[in-house]
Amino acid sequence: SSHHTMWKQLLQKLEEIRESVRIRKNAADRGKAEGVKMFTALMELVQRGLKELIEKMEEQQEAEKTEAEGLIKELEEEISELMKRSSEVEQLSRSKDHLHLLQHFCSLNAPPATKDWTEVMVRPSSYEETVLRAVAQLEDTLSDKIKMMKKMKIMHQFAVDVTLDPLTANPHLVLSDDGKQVYCSDVWKNLPDNKERFSPCACVLGKQNFSSGRFYFEVQVKGKTEWTLGVVKESINRKGDITLSPKNGYWTVILRDGNVYKACEDHPVILHLKRVPEKVGVFVDYEEGVVSFYDVDAAALIYSFTHCCFTHKLHPYFSPFNNDGGKNSAPLIICPFKGVSGW
Repeated sequence: SSHHTMWKQLLQKLEEIRESVRIRKNAADRGKAEGVKMFTALMELVQRGLKELIEKMEEQQEAEKTEAEGLIKELEEEISELMKRSSEVEQLSRSKDHLHLLQHFCSLNAPPATKDWTEVMVRPSSYEETVLRAVAQLEDTLSDKIKMMKKMKIMHQFAVDVTLDPLTANPHLVLSDDGKQVYCSDVWKNLPDNKERFSPCACVLGKQNFSSGRFYFEVQVKGKTEWTLGVVKESINRKGDITLSPKNGYWTVILRDGNVYKACEDHPVILHLKRVPEKVGVFVDYEEGVVSFYDVDAAALIYSFTHCCFTHKLHPYFSPFNNDGGKNSAPLIICPFKGVSGW
């Protein structure tokens, strides 16, 4: 019996050690993946900076070439004019007709209008200065990017497990069984028109609500041409047409027509993004009154609503928008925070 107990203890210890090894391996894999992701993003910035520098130097070189060619052409024209004048004077000097000589002497004696070339110089540009300025700018960009990566890493401490609430889902919406995905179908499901349900707008809320502190979640928007994301007051009207604005209880960012991004302030703000986000992070600081949206993969801020005055419960808000004949059929996917997610 004692041998059996010892054997069980040893097996348990063996399993504990194996589990510990698995946990460490998973942590190492996540760390490596995050490291690769971060350094890849930084290297992309360096490559972009190098490309912009080369383009700028080539533009500079082309401008100098055009300027030099213009000066050469101007000089050649003046030289040609002088040579022509010289030839005419020489021919006139050989003339035996004194009257003809007197008639043309005054006009030929006056020097042709020429440019004062004494101060004209073609100085090569200081490409070293261009390079140094580009390096300084890249240094600032990398510094800002690293700060943003650190900030997003801190935000992960406030990650929440958001699931979609089927009681609020418009009847056109199809939710996955785990409540993490939603897309818009052409079929209108026969569902009870309870007061919580959106109709006719193709929207759904997260089950979770927040009335203090900070929270963060991420949503995959890859492959979509239209979507709406953000947070809303629990007390919003869910029926009829919706006007997305803070005064109506909505703090949202939208994509429309495949490439038009807007922050839905009371007066909408058009957003000029450097790249197409595939994953959007939403961060809320309830007490500070801030709702921020991030391009997760680029570790870049999309937009921040500031000076918000929250006094109600807030819910995550999702709209995959209309199917658009299949063009916008990709689902919105709430991203899990197991393994590598974001920065």
